[in-house]
Amino acid sequence: MNARMSVLITAAASFQLLFCDGLTGSAEEKVVTRHEAEIQETRVQTLIILQRVYLDGDISEEYITETSKTIPEIKEKYKQWQFVSQQGQVLKFRYPMDDISPLLKANGYFGITEEGILTIFNGKPKNSKVIHSFFQIDVGKLESRKKQQLIKGIPIKTKDRYHQVLETFKPYSVEEWN
Repeated sequence: MNARMSVLITAAASFQLLFCDGLTGSAEEKVVTRHEAEIQETRVQTLIILQRVYLDGDISEEYITETSKTIPEIKEKYKQWQFVSQQGQVLKFRYPMDDISPLLKANGYFGITEEGILTIFNGKPKNSKVIHSFFQIDVGKLESRKKQQLIKGIPIKTKDRYHQVLETFKPYSVEEWN
């Protein structure tokens, strides 16, 4: 046996000892399995928090896990979102939505509190949870029909309706409101 053949046999034996660890199966399968295990160990998981901020102030969050991407790659992927913060492997992005939240579309009502504050409720105003408060209304200046609408509750189904109701009651605000 020549020296070159001896080196190849020694290299093959060393390769088998280093990468195959006596497992059964072909040498190729063993190398692939070992390589996959090494890759798995080096993968980094990053938690992405995507916040959608709606016109009515509601914020929804979506959680996504990205694996094996660098922070710059992740920032590039979400470049249309505003980067907010990073804490270790947790990145937070925010996106302003030009719409009202799904909650308002499903069950939002404009109404008035006992203190006369224009408010959005989760359901009809009587005995419902307050979602968002806006400004105090001079109830004495309100037409009785508009006052009754607020007491009963004005459903909010669209962005246009949301803006329309705010604009309708803005002139009745006690303080300057923009």
